[in-house]
Amino acid sequence: MSKMTAATIPKSSRRWLLFVHQLPATPSNLRVQTWRRLQQFGAIPRKQSVYLLPDTPTTREDLEWLTTQVKAAGGDAEVFVGGPADSWSDDGLIEEFRRSRQEAYAGLARDIERAGQRVSGKRRARGSRAPSVHRMLDGFRQRLAAIERIDFFGSAGRDRVAQLVAQFEKRVSDRADRQPARTPSTDIKADNYQGRLWVTRPRPGVDRMASAWLIRRFIDPQARFAFAADPRSVPDSSVPFDMFGVEFSHQGDHCTFETLCAVFGIQNAAVTRLGGIVHDLDLKDEKFGASEAPTVAAMIEGLQLANSDDDTLLAEGMRLFESLFRSFEQSTRLAGPRPMVRRQNRVKRGR
Repeated sequence: MSKMTAATIPKSSRRWLLFVHQLPATPSNLRVQTWRRLQQFGAIPRKQSVYLLPDTPTTREDLEWLTTQVKAAGGDAEVFVGGPADSWSDDGLIEEFRRSRQEAYAGLARDIERAGQRVSGKRRARGSRAPSVHRMLDGFRQRLAAIERIDFFGSAGRDRVAQLVAQFEKRVSDRADRQPARTPSTDIKADNYQGRLWVTRPRPGVDRMASAWLIRRFIDPQARFAFAADPRSVPDSSVPFDMFGVEFSHQGDHCTFETLCAVFGIQNAAVTRLGGIVHDLDLKDEKFGASEAPTVAAMIEGLQLANSDDDTLLAEGMRLFESLFRSFEQSTRLAGPRPMVRRQNRVKRGR
């Protein structure tokens, strides 16, 4: 059975959803959060505090969730269902949705073309913080999928963007063939990395959190951590990691966590299991199919939302991975048949 979408609904039976809301003065970020959610849903504004979406099962569920969230925050919101009003023709509304999505496709196309010029060598990126081509490719794929999800009426521009993504992917592949991945050194001794300052990028995510935990747990117990936006600003006496162009970072198809394990010869079943989670979340290729990855991703996102200070965020992230490590280590010890706990028969009392 084909999926029901806004475009497949007959015009005679097409209906629209109106989201009308009123937000309290506090919390101050509620207005921005609500606006962003509506943008993610693909809603278009009609007037102040009124947004429009085609009526489909998905859009109805999205707005129901948002209504609940707004009310829970002390605001008010309602969703109304109906056909187009006299002043809003059905064709006009559809054209407005298509125009909005077409602009999104065009913006993505421009970004892909610029990135393609850099990859092909026609234009160099400034500085050494340029993201890896693999991350750029993954980002383009995600952006295309996000626009497609809210392209309710088949806007122009989608096919061109898909073609540009395919061309960019080919450039990435050709570049990888010309420049084999650098193999990290294997003669590095942990004795030379004791009591050091380890520097990484601000706003740590899964790979930086896990790598910092690995460093302090297995490499440098007295490690201190700091943040720098540019590898060129890292002091000579410190050790940069998970930064563009440094040794302790992505190498080949390894994330930084895996690179550190390989370089320092860390072999531990629980660490290997953690490495699969970090790899799948950071590189998003589902190489290990780690079932815990979505849960860990949600926990890290929560930590990032709850902590604006990078030092606190990194410390909380390291604590998270220490907890996971201990759990995995315990489950490894207990692997195999466990003794069955027998319940004692209770004496039945007479009534």
